[in-house]
Amino acid sequence: MNPMNNKNSIFLFISLFFGVFTNTWAQPVMDAPKVVLTDIPFEITVTDSSSLDFCNYSLELNDVSYTAENCSDANQIAFSNLVLSKKAAYTAQLAINGQVLSSNKIEAVWGWVSILPPLMSIIIALLFRSVIPALFFGIWIGSFAILGFNFRVVWQSFLDVIATYVKSALANADHAAIIIFSLMIGGLVGIISKNGGMHGVVNSLLRFTKNPKRGQVITATLGLAIFFDDYANTLVVGNTMRKITDKLKISRAKLAFLVDATAAPVACIALITTWVGFQLGMIDASIQQIDAVTESAYLIYLKSIAYSFYPIFMLVFVMTIAGSGRDFAAMYKFETEARVGRDPSLQSSEMGYSNEAETDRLEPKDPSRARAFNAIIPIALFISSVIGGLFATGEGNTLQDIIGSADAYQALLWGSTIAVISAIILTLAQGIMSLEEAVQSWYEGVKFMIFAIIVLIMAWSLAETTELLQTANYLSSILDELLPVAMVPTTIFILSAATAFATGTSWGTMGIFYPIVVPLVWQILSINGVADPEHFYILYSSIACVLCGAVWGDHCSPISDTTIMSSMASGCDHIDHVRTQLPYALVVASIALLLGTIPTGFGFPAWIMILIGIITVVSLVFILGKKVD
Repeated sequence: MNPMNNKNSIFLFISLFFGVFTNTWAQPVMDAPKVVLTDIPFEITVTDSSSLDFCNYSLELNDVSYTAENCSDANQIAFSNLVLSKKAAYTAQLAINGQVLSSNKIEAVWGWVSILPPLMSIIIALLFRSVIPALFFGIWIGSFAILGFNFRVVWQSFLDVIATYVKSALANADHAAIIIFSLMIGGLVGIISKNGGMHGVVNSLLRFTKNPKRGQVITATLGLAIFFDDYANTLVVGNTMRKITDKLKISRAKLAFLVDATAAPVACIALITTWVGFQLGMIDASIQQIDAVTESAYLIYLKSIAYSFYPIFMLVFVMTIAGSGRDFAAMYKFETEARVGRDPSLQSSEMGYSNEAETDRLEPKDPSRARAFNAIIPIALFISSVIGGLFATGEGNTLQDIIGSADAYQALLWGSTIAVISAIILTLAQGIMSLEEAVQSWYEGVKFMIFAIIVLIMAWSLAETTELLQTANYLSSILDELLPVAMVPTTIFILSAATAFATGTSWGTMGIFYPIVVPLVWQILSINGVADPEHFYILYSSIACVLCGAVWGDHCSPISDTTIMSSMASGCDHIDHVRTQLPYALVVASIALLLGTIPTGFGFPAWIMILIGIITVVSLVFILGKKVD
């Protein structure tokens, strides 16, 4: 055979191969939503880098031909304001001069179907008092709707809950970082509890306790000191201070209030807590749906703290109540009775509550070797490492630019790892526990985070279904004319509080609300023509209101986990705890709404309203409260 002919054949083969490959690769790519809502406008984009007639493409949908509104981008065009009015399966065809280039299947479902996933989650949570089954059912409904809301796909949609949506949530690198961080911080709590670090902090404060007023201040201060986890706060402070407050004739109801009212509020606004990871995960998943928001989840979280009026005002209220020695409503009666040795809130034996298992997990192995620095050093390293990580991974000339561009997840992982290792080293160096025991205590702490992580994963999955179903678009189409922009945060606050009250879980409430609130708020801002940085405060406030409403509802709910744990740890009759705490929570929430959320919704600066709110809180304590001592 002629070698030249061989070369020509090879060349011809290569040319044909790459010609076919290039032609296949260069086909236009049509990006259409998997599912659309009837009577709700949607958009289809087309990308093609090879065609010279790109601007002449047309879209055939439901026997209607559409042309691109603009063709300024050389590689991409968009067919906007597409509307389908009937529930059915449609085929979108991209064509030029009557020749079909590409096609996509589109399922159109009724608009109201898009609200079923979060709505059913809320209803199931209310009926069965369990948030995980509620979230699972919500995801199932969402999966069912995405597949066309056809009963032939019921089983497939059920299997897709885990196989598609939960798997997708776990496959996300940022989600994995949040899970690891949460596990690490939970493990840290376990170690510094077992090695006596927490109790060392407690013992350091006890020397200042001499009278009821000072005892209340120390208890509240301790609640602020153990800021990184609400469960740890509740169990440690309640169990540790109970003997002291009994000696000082402080009612168990007052102790339960001081424990409960500091645990969640400080944990949700402190910069480094078990709550941070959860909130970052929720915020990050939500802002991924909004291209115009370029700020990091961590920066958004930091900015939202200024609008967290209820936690801020509640902490001020607690310290004022404790420091002034004043009380009002039901709490005043309980305190006056306790001072004469007739505390009506002492937990009755027939109530059947037991906190022995939880207490044992947090009891130090050797109470005689409880040292405060075993907790202070790891926590200090934790905070400094996170701050250092933010500066190491961030860029810019200002603090805001650095934090905004920083890899918060990386910083949190660095900080939690360093904190855990330092806690283990301190424990081993003092011979408090063996390495095996230290690891076991870490594991015991991790157990406290399992429920939160499961809720978080399910919430991420629910967020994906609501994004695909364009829930925010549908809700905004209904609410844009009914709900003024300024009242959006207030509405979210009330709805979040109602859900938390009925379900008894703040984390579950956040898991349900975050996926729909952020995109909903953005849609409302966009429809009203105020989706710009100048009005981002509405977004920050709305994010804060999900959290604030959840904490307020949690404080008022008799079925709340932290409310029950506070009663248990304090040895207080549970109903008495709810009765005495409810008036205080209602007063603080009213101030937070009237002097915080509502005014800032209309543009008043947050810091001014915080100052006014603090003055009002302190004044009301002295106006309404009577001295007990």
